Amino acid sequence: MSIRNRFTLLFTLILAITLTVFGLALYTVQAQDTINSLKKDISMSANRFSEAIQRTNSRPLPPPNNVDLPPIPFDKFSNEQEFQFFSERELVRVLDIQGNLISSPFGREGDALPLSEEGLLALQSHQEWWEIATVAEERMLIYSRTVVINKEGSNIVQIARPLTERDRTLQSLASTLIFAGLITVLVAFGIGWFLSGLTLQPIQRITQTAREIGEKRDFSKRVKHHGPNDEVRQLANTFNAMLSRLQDTFLKLEHSLEMQREFVADVSHELRTPLTTLRGNVGLLLRRPPASADVQADILNDMVDESDRLIRLVNDLLIMARADAGRNLVNETIDISGLVEETSRQAIQLDTKRIIHQDITANLILMGDRDALKQILLIGLDNALKHSSNDIWVSLRKVDSIIEIRVKDSGEGISPENLEHVFDRFYKVEDSSLIPGFGLGLSIAKVLVEKMGGSIQLESELGIGSELILTFPAQK
Repeated sequence: MSIRNRFTLLFTLILAITLTVFGLALYTVQAQDTINSLKKDISMSANRFSEAIQRTNSRPLPPPNNVDLPPIPFDKFSNEQEFQFFSERELVRVLDIQGNLISSPFGREGDALPLSEEGLLALQSHQEWWEIATVAEERMLIYSRTVVINKEGSNIVQIARPLTERDRTLQSLASTLIFAGLITVLVAFGIGWFLSGLTLQPIQRITQTAREIGEKRDFSKRVKHHGPNDEVRQLANTFNAMLSRLQDTFLKLEHSLEMQREFVADVSHELRTPLTTLRGNVGLLLRRPPASADVQADILNDMVDESDRLIRLVNDLLIMARADAGRNLVNETIDISGLVEETSRQAIQLDTKRIIHQDITANLILMGDRDALKQILLIGLDNALKHSSNDIWVSLRKVDSIIEIRVKDSGEGISPENLEHVFDRFYKVEDSSLIPGFGLGLSIAKVLVEKMGGSIQLESELGIGSELILTFPAQK
């Protein structure tokens, strides 16, 4: 069942229940009000007749035991006005205290009104009694009360009025309520169906947009909704925000796939060069007649160099693959001051003619992976030594809650258009094509730094030099 059908049926059901409750309440109130009005009128009539009986001078004696006497007409029972002139719309009877009919308007034996045994006992206890009974195929409301003279019950007055008009009115009211309720529910169902269709139009547009995106893979589409700022508007905005995130993710994935293709191409290229060299040298060694001993020694030295180059490339690729696979680094306490000093001493061995100046704040502590951090420092120092012919400056200090490491050289610098790509894999500045390396060092450093919760950036200016800046959160 669609949401539109559920909304319409729910709205109609709520309205039907509301109308039913309202109709029952109205019917109940009307029924109770009419019966109370009848009881009030009957009670007033009973009071008049009771007072008239009390004023009657000669009160008929009860019939002898076991002797049934016919009832007395009202004009012979009492001379009071109430018994001479009475309303035709109500029936009045006078009984003795035992419940026997002793007077009626015309004195007929068949004029007795129903009185239950429970009612007679209540009347003998001087309590009033109400009951509804059928008299001559007509429903009657019968009121009975005891006439007390000298603190003793002398007679019982019964007054009855027909309920025909009341029942007919209530039946007409019930029919009207049922008919009007059904018409209202049907009209409300149609209106609810129409309004729910208008309300759900934005949702239908969202569904259509989602279907088109799934078919065309076009994440640039958006849901257009110009209604009020309600739940549907919020849904449309949320859906559009989700599409924006999906679009960004899709573009990033597309970019990652493109980088992966480029990465594979670059790896293939980097591997092809040393492998081609190795194969060519092997061919030279197998040539007949064999080359001279000096030539063979040169060939073997070339093969050793190319093998070392292949090993370095494979090691760099292995580090990169582990970082991409999300391998967790060790989180340990590191004496960063001692580690920077140690790494600087080792880097001097790469070029003993150069000087690495150190400005290191002592006793600084950092949480991270010691081996990974040492490799990051070696990458920075190695790049500085390769791309400059002057001294290198290394500084370590704590700024607020940040530990900052800087590696600065005074080399040729990097142009702005090249600077934004220095962290890309296999990227090498065109002017540095003769400098050995694969263009993976800064890429590896960036991945390792970010895994330890730090940041890395490279500032450079042509003709002045470059400065690698590493920042890490200090241990609290």
